[in-house]
Amino acid sequence: MTTSVLIGIPCLMTGGTEIQTLRLVEALSAGGYHCVTVCYFEYDYTMVQRFEKAGSRVVCLSAYGRRPEGNRKVYRFLKEGLRRVVDEYRPKIAHVQYMAPGAMPIAILKRLGIKKIIATLHTDADIYKSLRLIHCLQRRHTVAFTCVTEKAERSFFGSSSLYDKDLALKHHNHFTIHNCLPPALGSTTTRKAEQPADAHHDTTIGLVARLESIKGADFALPAFAKVLKANPDCRLRIVGDGKLREMMDRQQQELGIDESRIEWIGRVEYHKLPELYSSMDIVWVPSRSEGFGLSAIEAMACGCAVIASATGGLTEIVNDGTDGLLFKSGDTDDLADKTARLLSNPEQLNQLRTNAQATAHQYTFDRYRDNILNLYAKLD
Repeated sequence: MTTSVLIGIPCLMTGGTEIQTLRLVEALSAGGYHCVTVCYFEYDYTMVQRFEKAGSRVVCLSAYGRRPEGNRKVYRFLKEGLRRVVDEYRPKIAHVQYMAPGAMPIAILKRLGIKKIIATLHTDADIYKSLRLIHCLQRRHTVAFTCVTEKAERSFFGSSSLYDKDLALKHHNHFTIHNCLPPALGSTTTRKAEQPADAHHDTTIGLVARLESIKGADFALPAFAKVLKANPDCRLRIVGDGKLREMMDRQQQELGIDESRIEWIGRVEYHKLPELYSSMDIVWVPSRSEGFGLSAIEAMACGCAVIASATGGLTEIVNDGTDGLLFKSGDTDDLADKTARLLSNPEQLNQLRTNAQATAHQYTFDRYRDNILNLYAKLD
């Protein structure tokens, strides 16, 4: 008999958490599990279609993607919606993506009779004022809390360990299962053969992110303007869209950056990203906060040299000076200086590219799938 799994998530938009939850669906579907993804509130229809294509049924509790106002209304809304889903699909396991609201769905599913609940934390603990609720849920309501990095796990629970297939589950469990690359990346590279970089190479710097403050998009152009002074042949390719786009247009004009030096790609379909990454020499990941850093490993898998903020999961993914560079988060000058120095050292640039691809192979979908299926087998 096929085991049914309920995957709970507040929204199905286009962020990294949704992408990694899609990887979870792909892994479980490959293992023969029947997935029902329950989106509580906002959703993008294209993302819904991607989940369905991956093998999951998708239930959107809010027909118009709206959130009720106030905790009481949210609780009643979730209770009624999750009850309908549990009654119809009879899931044996629930896997809750712990994003606000995270505790409510766990408590409701427990009351609805779901005995085996996994929760995944996608951030560091610094966004929470108190961890008492999470610790209570971990002790009383879930069989395991998984974290996307060991750094995040330590911030929540004081200790960390990578998931081990030989691990015997105890009453209270927490461990790290790293996020992963899409199935098409990791085992092979999409980087085309190219001439080694040299001092005269017309270098492309990439920014692949939502154009929002949390992603550091607001100081990308000021940093690029500084790099451009010493490297006038550089160009910046920006992939993504968001609230800061108009502000960044004004920045370009105020900084006097010629239009020929910036290419605004906008949002693109996910399957087109490898080709775009492969056209970039350096990729900036200037996030102010980053639970894991999916764009970093995607870029590394495609042979890009990554320069990332020394924040969150990025410090665990990028090994400073070996397979990428880290700069002080929010420091435009540090980002510009590290980029300029790397451009002046083509030998180091090429070495970082090579090492980056080797590092990215640690985050393959196959490894992630095997860990997830091993964990679920212990719950069946």
